[in-house]
Amino acid sequence: MTGRCRSGFSPTLLLFSLLLLALPLATHAAEPVHQLRIYEIFDHNKQAFHDRFRDHAMRIMKKYDFNIVAMWEAKNGARTEFVYLLEWPDEATMKDRWAKFMADQEWSDIKKETGAKYGKLVGEIQDRTLRATDYSPRTALTVRQ
Repeated sequence: MTGRCRSGFSPTLLLFSLLLLALPLATHAAEPVHQLRIYEIFDHNKQAFHDRFRDHAMRIMKKYDFNIVAMWEAKNGARTEFVYLLEWPDEATMKDRWAKFMADQEWSDIKKETGAKYGKLVGEIQDRTLRATDYSPRTALTVRQ
């Protein structure tokens, strides 16, 4: 045989064709997902919540590659809310990093310490995973390095 397989195609051409078919799959990285977190916070100790989030939660989250896009405080009727938006490369990473953060011993100790000092800092927590529609003008909000 002169460089052809039984089907009549050259092995090089066959391999090249298979690589071309796989190329779109390999170049399409997973679209980022966004996560919207809404925490009920309490007016009588909200400064302690903000101090803990700014000084401790964000620092520990950074250790686990949390990408916080923005944070807000909102009023929903009489309820005060802390709202923040995260961006993740994919849903699997999001779940993995949250598990690591929640298992972090330093974070657990800080929550116990601040809870003992200020009382309950967070009430209800709402969590939504957001996936961009195919007609969304943007799928990523930040540039990851």
